[in-house]
Amino acid sequence: MNLDIFWFLPTSGDTRYLGKSESGRPATNQYMRQIAVAAESLGYDGLLIPTGSSCLDPWVTAASLVPVTSRIKLLVALRTSISSPTVTARQAASLDQALGGRLLLNVVPGGDAAELAAEGVYLKHDERYEAADEFLTVWRRVLQGETVDFEGKHIHVKRAQNFFPPVQKPYPPLYFGGSSPAAHELAAKHVDTYLTWGEPPAAVAEKIGDVRARAAKHGRTVRFGVRLHVIVRETNEQAWAAANELIQYLDDETIAQAQANYATMDSEGQRRMAALHGGCRDQLEVSPNLWAGVGLVRGGAGTALVGDPQTVAARLQEYVDLGVDSFVLSGYPHLEEAYRFAELVFPSLPGKQAVTVNEVLTGGAFDVRAKTKQEETAV
Repeated sequence: MNLDIFWFLPTSGDTRYLGKSESGRPATNQYMRQIAVAAESLGYDGLLIPTGSSCLDPWVTAASLVPVTSRIKLLVALRTSISSPTVTARQAASLDQALGGRLLLNVVPGGDAAELAAEGVYLKHDERYEAADEFLTVWRRVLQGETVDFEGKHIHVKRAQNFFPPVQKPYPPLYFGGSSPAAHELAAKHVDTYLTWGEPPAAVAEKIGDVRARAAKHGRTVRFGVRLHVIVRETNEQAWAAANELIQYLDDETIAQAQANYATMDSEGQRRMAALHGGCRDQLEVSPNLWAGVGLVRGGAGTALVGDPQTVAARLQEYVDLGVDSFVLSGYPHLEEAYRFAELVFPSLPGKQAVTVNEVLTGGAFDVRAKTKQEETAV
């Protein structure tokens, strides 16, 4: 069995230590290109490009990677609450053509209510999923070549069409993550791959079972993936030391402020992440080698697998045994950790090849950096 191993583009900025601003790296397009080319050269299957008010625009970022990548897939956020299904269908088809059929889409119905209000969206939690259901109904039909008339509670279109078909048929695959019953129902009805944040295996098994059962009622099957951070070193002792170093500059006030902010959100997934650690530093290993330290001050995926290469590979296999075949991984800083994970763990994963320095050096990563400098000189 081959696994899809994705890496992450830190489009809101990168860092070496959580809570230490002096270690931050700005989210420049040059740095995003550097990570993307490195990930492709190393053999990762895809890149998740996130979304949010603090992130670079995911669609523009993805388009900027077209000239410097040729194989790696791009998983781009599809914001159903703030977009038009007809316009987004055209954008998806155009980007899929530019990428030669490498576009994947990550459906995002919600997020922080305050952030959505800034975008002019005031829908409540379940209303956002109602709107997403209508959006995807129109979006999927339009990309399959239909002329669509649709009048729903949230979406109303007349003679919606797409004149530029995507490379992938019937449309670029849809990914999605959500933990509420409304989210599971949306996944069962519309998406191709359901993603969960890295909860303990028993909790992930429960989610998979529910989505799988719901999908069967719609006559569908769904693939499954897990979104995780990784902290891998040559020994377990070194890995745990690195985990502790990542949060060594965090103070209790910063943690308390972050947790108070997350508590105001109506995201079931965020609630489950916070419940793993309760804001306490002494309760961070929530399952063997599953560490919740990132979630002390970062929203979204808040857990990391920590250990030596064999241990991390074994923990990934526990999720595979549940039916997972895709992993979206990240580590701080993202450029260095992309190399480290590939070098140390790829040899233990099915379908992945061992990475050598010569292969990476000839894969184009350094060529892109040189080209960028030349472009800057020309300007």
